[in-house]
Amino acid sequence: MGILHYGTDSAPIHIADRALAHLKVVVVAKLRRQESFTVSWQHPAEDGTGRSTIWMHPSIPVRFEFDEAVGPELNRAWIEELAHSANALGGITLVAEHVGTDADNSPESDGRPEVPAA
Repeated sequence: MGILHYGTDSAPIHIADRALAHLKVVVVAKLRRQESFTVSWQHPAEDGTGRSTIWMHPSIPVRFEFDEAVGPELNRAWIEELAHSANALGGITLVAEHVGTDADNSPESDGRPEVPAA
């Protein structure tokens, strides 16, 4: 389970390593272009229902921490889906990875990236 550290006083945001690796590509690209945007996700079932959103801005420190020493092979289609949502009015919505040509979800058990409440 990876961790997204955003800002200096915020609680760590736990995200599955694979999802975090894909999110990192899009976040870094947007921040490199000095673009601000939101990132939203649904809370996992064990944290109750709900969702969270953070405002990403180039002046706010961000750090990606991974459990795995080696990064996963990236899924270009997933990155493109996240990037497309990043450019939309609602910002990035962290969605589960779709594998193959059907709508199968990634290895996450409930079809959503593992992200507890911040």
